[in-house]
Amino acid sequence: MVLWVDKHRPKSLDKLDYHDGLKQQLIQLAGNGDFPHLLVYGPSGAGKKTRIVALLREIYGPGVEKLRIDLRPFQTPSNKKMEISVVTSNYHIEITPGDVGIYDRIIVTDLIKEIAQTQQVDANAKRAFKVVILNEADGLTRDAQSALRRTMEKYMGNLRIILCAESTSKIIAPIRSRCLLVRVAAPEVQEIKNVIFKVCKKESITIPDLFATRLAEASAGNLRKALLMLEASRIQQYPFSDDQKIFITDWETVIKEIAMQILNEQSPAKLLAVRNMLYELLSHCIPPDIVIKYLAFELMRNVDDIIKTQVVQYAAQFEHRLRVGNKAIFHLEAFVARFMSIYKGYLMDIGMA
Repeated sequence: MVLWVDKHRPKSLDKLDYHDGLKQQLIQLAGNGDFPHLLVYGPSGAGKKTRIVALLREIYGPGVEKLRIDLRPFQTPSNKKMEISVVTSNYHIEITPGDVGIYDRIIVTDLIKEIAQTQQVDANAKRAFKVVILNEADGLTRDAQSALRRTMEKYMGNLRIILCAESTSKIIAPIRSRCLLVRVAAPEVQEIKNVIFKVCKKESITIPDLFATRLAEASAGNLRKALLMLEASRIQQYPFSDDQKIFITDWETVIKEIAMQILNEQSPAKLLAVRNMLYELLSHCIPPDIVIKYLAFELMRNVDDIIKTQVVQYAAQFEHRLRVGNKAIFHLEAFVARFMSIYKGYLMDIGMA
């Protein structure tokens, strides 16, 4: 069974559903003989990977879709043996260096250098260079980024790098200056609705306009999430109704429960209970920055405006500590404790008044 989000993914640039200006820019870029390194950035679910793959298809043809997945072994300086999953075709290679944590510099220096020193396999290829796609590039360590900068300069002749990231703020300036920046903004509600109607038409189902609007708004600009919720709703109940329940992911439900527990009681015992729930989220590979973001938004929906500014301030502070520190649970628990302190003081002030 193929999920609708993959089944109906556009495969060519001319079939992209929104951001027409960006589509024309990519078509011109593909036809230009001087193809630069790219830094494609934007929020999750905006369509970055879809546009990257469509761009490669425009350059090389359908051969880029003939993929194979390999496990590449490598050895750390401490002689520790590790493996990284690599998706390859005859024309490009796709890796996620963050999968190996602090050893991402070795991936950048060794694996990419190996690819860069290899000539194009297909003698009939439209371009003489290969393309390396680096997913989650904003999660690369500074050492890895510095090594990547040198690789980009040295092997420009037969290698192009496409960085895929959510934000450019964590990419060092020397890399940004060597790339063409391509911003893929989150789609608007109407654009998501148009895609929902298009998918429903292809699946020969009908959907009420109001329910499509609710799905688009609940997705918060994440088209992938909207299509996943659409398919889940189709399985749960069809024909659709305007007031049909929209199913969200289990981890979002857990975060809502955590927020309610924090708001109902501010005590050391409750903090310990919340800590255990946060541990559960982290053990199921929910990124800690996503946890703190959704938790902060959920708390702000249920508090008065007078303390919302403080919630945002401390959420930003502890998210930064998450990025630069270790042991995510410490920083998540510290954020919860700080919020409990703020909220407890606010409730006491109201009681005195």
